Amino acid sequence: MIRISIVIPAYNEQDRIVNCLANAVCQSVAPYEIIVVDNKSTDRTCELVQRFIDQQSNPSLIKLVHQDNEQGLVPTRNFGFSVASGDVYGRVDADCMLKPDWVKVVTDIFERDPDAMGATGPAVYYDMPAGRLGLKGDDKVRKITYRADNGKVLLFGSNMAVRASAWEKIKDKVCRDKPDIMHEDIDISLHLLDQGLKTVYCEKMITGVSARRMDSSFSSFRKYMQRFQNTFDAHPNHTRAHDTERTLYVLYPAVRVFYPVYQKYLNHRCVNPARRIWSREQHKLGSRPLN
Repeated sequence: MIRISIVIPAYNEQDRIVNCLANAVCQSVAPYEIIVVDNKSTDRTCELVQRFIDQQSNPSLIKLVHQDNEQGLVPTRNFGFSVASGDVYGRVDADCMLKPDWVKVVTDIFERDPDAMGATGPAVYYDMPAGRLGLKGDDKVRKITYRADNGKVLLFGSNMAVRASAWEKIKDKVCRDKPDIMHEDIDISLHLLDQGLKTVYCEKMITGVSARRMDSSFSSFRKYMQRFQNTFDAHPNHTRAHDTERTLYVLYPAVRVFYPVYQKYLNHRCVNPARRIWSREQHKLGSRPLN
């Protein structure tokens, strides 16, 4: 069986890192390893990760490593991949909640298609209501707009996996992006395509993500959206027929208004949405409840 390494870059993620790890552990097929790459966190991230590790029946499954040479997602991701020893590197964010069959789905993707070098899928926003509807919408947007070069799949950083052999071919070519103005997941995708490597989309490869990015000022949100064009500007030999950011601009006003209101509602009801998102599926698996 293909060995799946889950790599989680983390910077000041004390509010969600434990939930993220609990979801990564509660899988129908266990990952080969889970690697948390701390990047100079100044909060309790490392303390909470270590405590979680110490509480596990198999503490060696999870590794806490530190990337202290440089601040930034790209060097932190790269360091995590350099430490990983699986056949496929799954890359998610520290506030992501993997669906309980995520490792199984990713394993199946790469076992069934030897030519698949990168894989991705849709996301459900666990801290927003109408999860099923949101998942369908996200799936549709990614199938239509998250494409380059006449329909080739772009990977989504919160929900992506790359074959280790493919990473070896591009690891010295990926953009360092020291100004921090690009989308590192799209950059990886375009470098894979540069090498003629296949990327695939699977609607069953699902993770839960936070909508917190939308809870920012318009100027900050606009700057973040500009990363799409900045990344393609750095890869002028690649094209796209649809601009994903246009859809996000349309959604921004409603989410910006409703997101903080819904968070107050969740707090009032004492609901942890990250713990709740896959509770039914975990119950069916006989998994222990998240703490």
